[in-house]
Amino acid sequence: MNSATTPIRVLSAGLGNMGRSHALAYHENPGFEIVGLVNRSKVAVPQGLEGYEILPSFPEALKELKPELCSINTYSDSHAEFAIAAMEAGAHVFVEKPLATTVADAERVVACARANGRKLIVGYILRHHPSWMRLIEEARKLGGPYVFRMNLNQQSSGPTWATHKALLQTTPPIVDCGVHYVDVMCQITDAKPVQVRGMGLRLSDEIAPDMYNYGHLQVLFEDGSLGWYEAAWGPMISETAFFVKDVMSPNGSVSIVMDPNAKSDDIDTHTRTAVIRLHNAASGPDGRFLSPDEDLKMAGEPGHQELCDREQAFVLKAIREDIDLSRHMDDAVQSLRICLAADESVRTGRPVKL
Repeated sequence: MNSATTPIRVLSAGLGNMGRSHALAYHENPGFEIVGLVNRSKVAVPQGLEGYEILPSFPEALKELKPELCSINTYSDSHAEFAIAAMEAGAHVFVEKPLATTVADAERVVACARANGRKLIVGYILRHHPSWMRLIEEARKLGGPYVFRMNLNQQSSGPTWATHKALLQTTPPIVDCGVHYVDVMCQITDAKPVQVRGMGLRLSDEIAPDMYNYGHLQVLFEDGSLGWYEAAWGPMISETAFFVKDVMSPNGSVSIVMDPNAKSDDIDTHTRTAVIRLHNAASGPDGRFLSPDEDLKMAGEPGHQELCDREQAFVLKAIREDIDLSRHMDDAVQSLRICLAADESVRTGRPVKL
């Protein structure tokens, strides 16, 4: 275990959007020392990262540099393999979501963390966002059963659509983005998911015939709660109602009210909440509401990079303070299980019982 002052030596793999942001977080935090960056090709890096060597092979870099923490921000199909290799080599692991591309692989990664006594943190960035933490807290106060209505659609073009097409080689949007919002549903209800239904459609001939860039899932919980989540990527996607985040119960509702001028491919939009609206369903003898809706202004919210900084600060704390991450790991597997069940339902046309 590291002392409270010795920086943790980190190897950061993957220099896409999230990988660059996490690498910047390590660079700026004195609790970390970057020993190397990994990317299959040489790419332009933001200011601050120019001084680090970019190595092409994760297994070779792991063997040569012997890091204490590996940050895995590569494409989803390599997450499980790299995470297990890192933990078996003695390193803790931060891995971007989704944890793996199958439930079996996700369970193998968690089992490896437990067997080797390593910390495993999955990149559920909303868990570090003060406004989303408040949304979950307010929703839980209402009491269930709940209806969850959530989506994140992205009208993408140019480089953003190129990134989405690369992601679509392995993972549909309802899995890649869905794990975040299904995780929020699970944190609010605490009930076990019992059935998942999924629908999807391929809206572009630029992606594989067996892949879809529009998806919609429904999940039913043991306490009667139900939720839907919708995710879509591409140049044909509508900007209308692209960001719906809404929780209803018999006692009222909690909703995120988005800035009407927000754009769906602005990465800060994906986490920024602007206003949380609280609605109380209680009425008086005349049947009218007892209290007006309350708008909680979320001023001074962290932007995308600040959220990555907070997330990596949590990684540092988890390692140094030996935080028990059992629930964190189990939750990551659970949300992935639901989203992969939705993908199975899309492909079979049948509901999936969990």
